[in-house]
Amino acid sequence: MALDPGWYPVMTSGISPSPIIESQRWGVIDVAGEGRFKDAKLWPGGAREWDWGETGTHHSPGIQVADFQELLDRGTEVLVLSRGVWQRLMVSPEAREFLAQHAIEHEILETEAAVKRYNELAASRAVGGLFHSTC
Repeated sequence: MALDPGWYPVMTSGISPSPIIESQRWGVIDVAGEGRFKDAKLWPGGAREWDWGETGTHHSPGIQVADFQELLDRGTEVLVLSRGVWQRLMVSPEAREFLAQHAIEHEILETEAAVKRYNELAASRAVGGLFHSTC
């Protein structure tokens, strides 16, 4: 999946725009101005590799609060969580409960759909996301 490289979001809220995902394929996520990642964390104004080892994340029970807390701390208003191409990555019950209790706007999608939705939101919102590029 590739995006027109001439298209970039414009935000007026004073928060840095969320970087655009230029392309995604198995094992690779290219983020405009930020680089290439296997798995990626994106937030308003930046991106970095999503290293599951930092929080002990595994496919099951899946994404944990600690995986996305950094994104919230960096100004994310809406969160996009990718479950992988084959949706093998789960979202832990604790993470789902946290999102619900704190009324955090979020979407949980398959990777390609997550990339598309994230880029749509980045045009006008302070969006952050976790993207798993493989299974």
